[in-house]
Amino acid sequence: MTLNERRLGDRILAALDLALEQRHLDVAEHLARALEDALTRFGGPDAVDHRDLSEGMIQAFEKLDELRRAEHSLP
Repeated sequence: MTLNERRLGDRILAALDLALEQRHLDVAEHLARALEDALTRFGGPDAVDHRDLSEGMIQAFEKLDELRRAEHSLP
């Protein structure tokens, strides 16, 4: 197990990727919220997060948006 695989956010991202691959929108929605919570939990309510999203996270959120559009028949 690498250092990154030990971080909660990385594990949630892996589960989110799997949910998206299997087209489980409800599960993907929950995992996306959990990932957002994991990314913002450090520093307190007034903290400003200066970290950029990883390419994997950006792709996952784009895939989630595509799945939402497909499930709701949006352009």
